Amino acid sequence: MTSVQLLALLPFMLLATASIIVILLIAFKQSHTVIQVTGFLMMCSVILAMWYVRDVLPVAVLPLLVVDGFAAIFTGMIIFSVLVVGLFSFIYFEEREENPKEYYILLFLSTLGAAVLTISRHFISLFIGLELLSVSLYALIAYLRTRNNAVEAGLKYLVLAAVSSAFLLFGMALIYMETGSMEFNAIAQKTGTTLSPLFVTGVGLMVVAIGFKLAIVPFHLWAADVYQGAPAPVTSFIATVSKIGVFAVLLRFGQAVHLQANSLAFTIFAALAILSMIAGNILALRQDNIKRLLAYSSIAHFGYLIVAFLPGNEAGVEASMFYLLAYSITTLVAFGIITLLSTRERDAEKLEGYRGLFWRHPILAAVLTVALLSLAGIPLTGGFIGKFAVLTSGVQQGLWAPVIVLVLTSVVGIYYYLRILTTLFAEAPSIAKKEKVLHPFFYNAMYAALIVLAVILLGIGVFPSGVMNGIKEFLAIGGQ
Repeated sequence: MTSVQLLALLPFMLLATASIIVILLIAFKQSHTVIQVTGFLMMCSVILAMWYVRDVLPVAVLPLLVVDGFAAIFTGMIIFSVLVVGLFSFIYFEEREENPKEYYILLFLSTLGAAVLTISRHFISLFIGLELLSVSLYALIAYLRTRNNAVEAGLKYLVLAAVSSAFLLFGMALIYMETGSMEFNAIAQKTGTTLSPLFVTGVGLMVVAIGFKLAIVPFHLWAADVYQGAPAPVTSFIATVSKIGVFAVLLRFGQAVHLQANSLAFTIFAALAILSMIAGNILALRQDNIKRLLAYSSIAHFGYLIVAFLPGNEAGVEASMFYLLAYSITTLVAFGIITLLSTRERDAEKLEGYRGLFWRHPILAAVLTVALLSLAGIPLTGGFIGKFAVLTSGVQQGLWAPVIVLVLTSVVGIYYYLRILTTLFAEAPSIAKKEKVLHPFFYNAMYAALIVLAVILLGIGVFPSGVMNGIKEFLAIGGQ
């Protein structure tokens, strides 16, 4: 391996080192605060390292990896999300009975798995990254093992993820049988424009596994139960980091083998997008549990993202990246509010618990309002610009059926987001005695982070050109 390749892999080596450092801190019996601050600094160093190495990109680490502008964008979103999730985690776990220190080992290992997916160009690195992500998630989901539904959620994810991994491996085997290669670009060269039935079958089996990780219909049955049973910070991690990594590798694989050019594959993905948009929004309509509502909402949003995946061109990639950024920030804000309002015994997941929130916590209510408006795709928010970009990419390619369904289901989605909004501003119930804040620094830091995220959502909604230009600039750093 050359010095340039090592330099390009520096951010990912730092990410792997973070888990080792946490293990050593636990061995030396350091406090939760020390581990939290150290982890935060390590994640900041990963972002700085990615910015530092940008001038040497793209760098191919044959045959498994490629570090390019595409990977830099998705890795940046992943690390940004982990920084926020880590901040949520301190407040959430500090007041609970379970020792939270080992939690950060699992969190950083899972993050490493998601980051590896963004630079994968080979089935081996894809599988290693996906399993590193998934195995850590098994324990994270059931981390509060004494809580209702936690172990059930962990077991459900474990069983279904194991089955999806079997589909993934079988699909890879069929593609390898057909092409004699497991490298994305080599597969593309050997298949050409005509895809054989064996190759399409292999891709179909892989889609089952990818569909499970993204929780798109009909592979979504785990989502609501896992979102509800997992701790709030872990749920936000699943909804953002996990799905960013998986969508990144799907996008890279699709671009490499020109998957969208095949009529059968295109039809399958279009059907998945339409089913996800319809089912996700319908299932969310009557939910009174905020975490379950956000789970079904995420199904619909990844249906929207698949619409941006369908064109298979640069416009679709740019639209999907912007949409994923806006969605991730919005989701982090929503689960941040849930985390702040949660008690030691249970998460703040019942809709009734948000009644009159504006009169009790006006700033939190305003922040949550911005997030919900962005999820609904209301103008002046990042969600609106993201949805508009997705629609534009679809219309340019003449994808009328998915685009029409997107518009109609977005109107349906506005209903359940507005239902939450009306609850926030409803008549306030009797105000309970305010609990004492045990860690005011971290509490205020989290409070400030939520406000900043809401401002960013509004900023990219009013001035999206800066983000769009940044995406184009990094995508110009091509990969091999």
